Amino acid sequence: MLRIVPFETNHQAGALDVALRAWGPVFLLLEGAVPTFVYQSFYPEGWRKRQYDDLATVLAQEPENIDVAIDGSTLVGWVCTRLHPEDTMGEIYVLAVDPDWQRQGVGRLLMHHSTARAKSAGMQMVMVETGDDPGHTAARRTYESDGFERWPVARYFKDISD
Repeated sequence: MLRIVPFETNHQAGALDVALRAWGPVFLLLEGAVPTFVYQSFYPEGWRKRQYDDLATVLAQEPENIDVAIDGSTLVGWVCTRLHPEDTMGEIYVLAVDPDWQRQGVGRLLMHHSTARAKSAGMQMVMVETGDDPGHTAARRTYESDGFERWPVARYFKDISD
């Protein structure tokens, strides 16, 4: 039976594994969708190393903000919720679902849990950010189908390495 529980340090390896496997297909599409200099700047040692290091830092530095989806004893997804009281806003900072569990409502359950966490902390809105590239299409559909409204943002990069 699927349940959402607070993160514990023994969940770390499973959480990192889930995120890297979940995001593998996304990064394959992302590499060809952004300028090479941008991709190489963000991922000089490859996306897996950068994501592993970044996520390991999140897990180590803010375990109180993380909840995991567990089926039996298997971690199948996780969410990190950050609170921004200055904006009365919660943020779904990380959301990862095991590829074998995607499209079964785990992500939505984690989003709802994150939203409830933010609401109980007095936040008035919740935000989630994702890419506009083809690899993030499913994420955008999920957020929009759950009532998230897209905020128009443009981010530009220029190569100045010469």
